[in-house]
Amino acid sequence: MVTTIEIKREGKTPSRVVAGEALKLLPEVLPAGRRVVAITDPNVMALYGDTIRTHSDRQIVIGTGEGNKTLDTVGDIYRQLIEMGADRRTYIVGFGGGIVTDIAGFAASTFMRGLDFGFVATSLLAQVDASVGGKNGVNVGGFKNMAGVFSQPDFVLCDTGVLRTLPPREFRAGLAEMIKAGIVADPELFALLESHSPDELLATHELLTQVVVAAIRVKAAIVEADEREGGVRRKLNLGHTVGHAVEKLTREFNHGEAVAIGLVAIADASVRLGVLAAADRDRILRVVERAGLPVSTSGMASGRVSGEVSGSASVSASEAVVGPVLGLSAGDISEAITRDKKVEGDGLWLVVIRQIGEVEVRRMSFADLAELLN
Repeated sequence: MVTTIEIKREGKTPSRVVAGEALKLLPEVLPAGRRVVAITDPNVMALYGDTIRTHSDRQIVIGTGEGNKTLDTVGDIYRQLIEMGADRRTYIVGFGGGIVTDIAGFAASTFMRGLDFGFVATSLLAQVDASVGGKNGVNVGGFKNMAGVFSQPDFVLCDTGVLRTLPPREFRAGLAEMIKAGIVADPELFALLESHSPDELLATHELLTQVVVAAIRVKAAIVEADEREGGVRRKLNLGHTVGHAVEKLTREFNHGEAVAIGLVAIADASVRLGVLAAADRDRILRVVERAGLPVSTSGMASGRVSGEVSGSASVSASEAVVGPVLGLSAGDISEAITRDKKVEGDGLWLVVIRQIGEVEVRRMSFADLAELLN
């Protein structure tokens, strides 16, 4: 069974996101009679090399990790495309997780002023966030996605069966984006994540597909309303303002873990701003912990990940994010935020939480943000 979600594109047919048993549809969604170049990484190639080679004429293998999500990697892809004689009819398929799809989408959108492309998303984070919605970018100087484009793929195949091959830490990283989606616009999705552990989600294919589809629907609806982030799409940055700063300042955390820390931090800030009930903040803290994600910058300092808690939270959200840990402080984070790509003038747009299922975008000065984080 598959579920197809369409996202309108100006001047083109809708971008199709297919979730469920989707990998088998790859031959149907690829354009007939055109050269196909797959961009992937060594880990995905080791698992799905036969499928990738069967459905592409050439393959480009890039390195793994955020350190490879750079303009240098994109330049190397350009050179390989030139060497293989790629032209404007060449079709690009990004086959992998969020780093692969970000790089593949950016390279395809800028090579020869734009090639058509699609994605096969193999990580949970890619399926529910990175590959959906048309944001394709790379990091510059350690700052997240400072070079990028808005360009939606023709298709995204989200086969939930492939998620069983993920390392547990990578699966949990994707749960952070799903928790975010629930907080932004789907309290029922949040409740499902609240009541099921990562192991329970992986054990039941129907349940896993249900929550993946729900998260995709949240993002698809917002992207369709505001493709280029002029207004409502800013809501999808919930947790990312602090999260990107954490990623910039330490190599301890992957993207999902940094977002989880950001969600807890902004939940507590929302309470202090008087817009969120403390009970909802504590629910957010508990669901992040139940997902096996860190709630603070000390959450993995010794290689541990927060465990489940029962009853009230074992540590308040404010205690979780305050104080210099791993060399980070509110001042460090505030300074990194001033160079975030979402900065406008002397401030930025901050997403705060009103209740689970409803968020608000507020213009905030750097001075007010620093005071709030302190």
